[in-house]
Amino acid sequence: MIYQLNLVKYGGVFDADDKVKRIHDIKEEMNSETFWNDSSYASKVTLELNNLNELVRPLTILKNDIELLQSYIEFSDVQDEELEKEYKLLIEKVNNQLEEQEILTYLGGKYDEKPAIFEIHAGAGGTESCDWAAMLSRMYTKYFDKKGYKYEITDQQPGEEVGLKSITYIVKGKFAYGYLKGEKGVHRLVRLSPFDANNRRHTSFAAVDVIPEFDDFEDIVIKDEDIRIDVYRSSGAGGQGVNTTDSAVRVTHIPTGIVVTCQNERSQIKNKETALSILKSKLYQLKIKEQQNMVDSLKSNHSGIEFGFQIRSYVLHPYSLIKDHRTNYESSNVNKILDGNLEEFIDSYLRKEL
Repeated sequence: MIYQLNLVKYGGVFDADDKVKRIHDIKEEMNSETFWNDSSYASKVTLELNNLNELVRPLTILKNDIELLQSYIEFSDVQDEELEKEYKLLIEKVNNQLEEQEILTYLGGKYDEKPAIFEIHAGAGGTESCDWAAMLSRMYTKYFDKKGYKYEITDQQPGEEVGLKSITYIVKGKFAYGYLKGEKGVHRLVRLSPFDANNRRHTSFAAVDVIPEFDDFEDIVIKDEDIRIDVYRSSGAGGQGVNTTDSAVRVTHIPTGIVVTCQNERSQIKNKETALSILKSKLYQLKIKEQQNMVDSLKSNHSGIEFGFQIRSYVLHPYSLIKDHRTNYESSNVNKILDGNLEEFIDSYLRKEL
């Protein structure tokens, strides 16, 4: 039967014993009289429990559906059109569930469950690259919406004429970093330029940076003398009040050269808190990687945003094709991908990297 073939293919989907055990251990811990004494720790453990339940609950439903599917086999010799219709619908449902759950088995990285700090930076090329960065921003926000992720813009720098020089999001949702980590790299666009009076073909580049948003910075100490804080008037959207005061904040970490800006809030204090939190996440990323070359990538120093460095190409002319150069996965349905339907590209990357 079809479902039997899939169960062989997706055998790893059902390896949830460790998660079930962890759920049991957490519940035991929560029964302790002292559990809620440390509200910060209790909140983290409660969040972990909620995430684990979200993972295990679909598996329980899936197992029940498969048991029901197996019961249909007992009546396989019965000629009943209605029964056969229900059987086929259940097979389709189980297959889809297996596909979804299989992807989750690839999200076992240490930080995959974390929120993501997601940045887009236009490459050299002025108007063309800024417009491409804005196109990428639209594509990814549509993907965030499809995934049900919550996201906020912490900083954006508009292009001089159109588009974006850069934009930074904090993206929160189930396995946000796990799904988005593979998008880090240079994205290349080939098209007939709408900004060229002669309608010539242009190649544009933009880069995506993705790091986890960490919440435990016990080992990260930022000395006052190591940072420079500048305030300025916000330049992005945000309503009438956002541009009337110097509420935007730029934090420069002098030892590494990392620069973080935030202009999302009207309050200078809140913008400073957000910028420092992002800075700590970046410094923590540097620490866990323990490689000096990570400094360049986390500085948002995109001198390599050019041909030969791209992870994915988006060709709109002379033909339509989007191709990931790491997995060789490709699609000719360009409009669908640019509308945020990135699942097949992201899933193929996760399968390759496991």
